[in-house]
Amino acid sequence: MGSRPDGWWRDRAGAATRLLERMPHLVGREVAAPDGAGGPIVAISRIVAVLEGAARAATAPRGVDVVRAPADGDGAIVDETARLAEAGERVLVVTADRGLRARLDAGALVTGPGWFNEVLGR
Repeated sequence: MGSRPDGWWRDRAGAATRLLERMPHLVGREVAAPDGAGGPIVAISRIVAVLEGAARAATAPRGVDVVRAPADGDGAIVDETARLAEAGERVLVVTADRGLRARLDAGALVTGPGWFNEVLGR
């Protein structure tokens, strides 16, 4: 959420809800892959959003799976990425956080929020 200065810090749950509402239409789409994603196209088969802090109160639309982090969001993202990778899913994590990137499963693909904002048309 922090990639756009739209007042998200004043209403984190509302900002998360607005962002989540933009995501369901992406499921099933093929889009230009971010750098390092292993090809020119990536198929989005599922979206999992991790919410932390006040954003955990957000309402998620159908088509977006939500993990409400019991503590820090980074730890929940690391755990969820490992769980999905272990289940055989190809995982693409969207984050600008270098520390989080370093903690992710080696098989996870990672991109920054610029790519995701472009895919969302934001």
